Amino acid sequence: MVLKYSRLFGGALIWSAFFATLLAYSAGSQTVGERAEIAAVLAIEKLSVQEGVVAGEILNRSSHTIRDVQVLIRNTWLWDAEFKPGKDDPGISFYYTLPKEIPAGGRLPFTYSPSPPLPKASGGRFETTVAIAGYAEVIPQTKQ
Repeated sequence: MVLKYSRLFGGALIWSAFFATLLAYSAGSQTVGERAEIAAVLAIEKLSVQEGVVAGEILNRSSHTIRDVQVLIRNTWLWDAEFKPGKDDPGISFYYTLPKEIPAGGRLPFTYSPSPPLPKASGGRFETTVAIAGYAEVIPQTKQ
């Protein structure tokens, strides 16, 4: 009888530790937002792409300073003959972190040049997409 209760107690203890770990992990300072949530805070404007060089402006729509903005730059290779693609796909992606903070309502221009440059390949073309991958919102503490 004691063995039965010790197994039950041991199982409950393991599950409690598991849920406590999950709760502690989810209480971190960073959260992952959906695209709509990110778009409510930041916008990419005046975007241009020429020979792999990406330039644009990040607009801070929030009422707080934003820092550590990570931009995902994805260069997808589109084959001319999609049904018979080549062996080497030169597509590549980069994460670029903006070097400065963006004040509330402010804008920050950026330019990113891949190093090394995108390869000069034949048989297709690059399609470049740019998205906000992450950021940190600076929320001042208030006295209580």
